[in-house]
Amino acid sequence: MAGKIYQELAQRKKSGQSAFAVLVDPDKTSPLQMERLAQRCNDAGVDYLLVGGSLVVSEELDNSILAFKAASNIPVILFPGSPAQVTRKADALLYLSLISGRNPELLIGQHVISAPVVKASGLEVMATGYMIIDGGSPTTVSYISGAAPIPANKPDIALCTAWAGELLNMHLLYMDAGSGARYPIPVPMIEKVSSHTSTPLFVGGGMRTPEDVYLRAKAGATVLVVGNAIEQDESLIGELCAAAKAGAVVS
Repeated sequence: MAGKIYQELAQRKKSGQSAFAVLVDPDKTSPLQMERLAQRCNDAGVDYLLVGGSLVVSEELDNSILAFKAASNIPVILFPGSPAQVTRKADALLYLSLISGRNPELLIGQHVISAPVVKASGLEVMATGYMIIDGGSPTTVSYISGAAPIPANKPDIALCTAWAGELLNMHLLYMDAGSGARYPIPVPMIEKVSSHTSTPLFVGGGMRTPEDVYLRAKAGATVLVVGNAIEQDESLIGELCAAAKAGAVVS
């Protein structure tokens, strides 16, 4: 069910082009704020908008996406924390399987529950090997998942986990330090995983400055994802996006 967006990501990985994605939690962003955010993203040249969170307790998911899409043509990709966070108003869905954990519900259980809705949604569905990396502090995703993160100083474990995802034919890999992480994922870990895999790699969590983003783009991340820093200061979008593009390693 992967389509146009996946093909674009695969080409970015092949050519060493990095992209930038803004992550939005619908619980924290009203439809009115989404309209303003859309204009900032347009002006900055943002590549993707990721929408989702570990909880999402509001009923504004559809309205938030529609408000953004009314003001922007940037693809909207769902980054769901539960089967309830699926809507056909978006363009694509990261079908996350927590391959770094041992919780069967997040490895396959919730997928069985959500499969009928996902199949009927018409969304572009991209199977995603999701890997939680220790970012120096407890995060919502680690608490909700009940999974111990991969230690930040163990790049070999991260690589073997990524290889497992590739061997299971995952479309994408996503390394995440989590919302509220104290530190971003170490550059050497990203370099190791990126250089030894052919799967497009998303990297998120803990990045707050253009330098954080630049170094991880240069290390080989296909898509740099920033949420918290932008929630606190939307004016950073332009600098962070430019840093992602500047750090691309073109082969």
